Amino acid sequence: MVSFLALAAVLLALRAAGEQLGWGFQLQSPLVVAALAALFTVIGLNLAGVFEFGTLLPSSVASLQARHPVADAFLTGVLAVAVASPCTAPFMGAALGFAVGLPAAQALLVFAFLGLGMALPYLAASWVPAVARALPRPGAWMDTFRRFMAFPMFATVAWLVWVLGQQAGIDGAGALLALLVALSLVVWAFTLRGRARAAIGTLSLVLFAGLAWAMGGAIVQTAAPQSAAAGERWQAWAPGRVDQLLATGQPVFVDFTAAWCVTCQYNKKTTLADREVLADFDARRFVLLRADWTRRDPAITAALAALGRNGVPVYVIYRAGRPPVVLSEVLGVQEVRAAINAL
Repeated sequence: MVSFLALAAVLLALRAAGEQLGWGFQLQSPLVVAALAALFTVIGLNLAGVFEFGTLLPSSVASLQARHPVADAFLTGVLAVAVASPCTAPFMGAALGFAVGLPAAQALLVFAFLGLGMALPYLAASWVPAVARALPRPGAWMDTFRRFMAFPMFATVAWLVWVLGQQAGIDGAGALLALLVALSLVVWAFTLRGRARAAIGTLSLVLFAGLAWAMGGAIVQTAAPQSAAAGERWQAWAPGRVDQLLATGQPVFVDFTAAWCVTCQYNKKTTLADREVLADFDARRFVLLRADWTRRDPAITAALAALGRNGVPVYVIYRAGRPPVVLSEVLGVQEVRAAINAL
């Protein structure tokens, strides 16, 4: 709840200062994406058994987790909100769009309840004895489960590298991968003992620092926009583009999306790629536009605000002389086909 309130307070303060920001703004920063990828890499290596924090950190620091379990749980919640909250589907879209237009105190109350909703499974396990009894008993299986959980961490790293590739291009993704390999070498080197630890650890730190100096700039660069090829079905959204197309009598479908939004990618690969849906688009002469919000874009933020939304995914049908139709965030084939054929 504190994490949701903190993110909301920053968002509302920046918007009050004139910044065009929307929900999920933290993952629109390549530096934040790269930092999260590094953090999840270290967590994955720890879960896989490559190192224990006690071997890398002073004992007084390494034992903080055991001595302060509440603080450890709090920081786990911070990390969960930072990574999992930006994609607003399936239920948050309308609530967020409504909240950012409220006075600050009321808006923060909405965000507090969103945080409470995310916390409910943990609260249920903590406060309801029946839920706690349903959980597996501690035992030797926990070590195997711990090592298995390294792979979801590495899968998250792969996703974050892909997100950065959408933001900074293939060179940025390659630079991040090289830095993550070098970071893994640093972590492994400091698990060694004696002179090997000093020598290889120093060498690995120098290598990591050199790579960061030489390649770090590629992570924060902006990827060159890709123009639609001739005959390509989806075109890039631009301010005023919808009005231009409507003036010619063509209906328009806009996909407001982002690489870091998992629901957006799922809908893109399923419903929006369905042959029947695409056939209906063609039959009704729809122009398909994609508004990519992976990196900060004030124009897209303003377009979302005009629709009463402040996050993605958002799917909209525009027709001349009619108000825009906003579809649900988790798209179904029948819903889209019905909206298309309602012309």
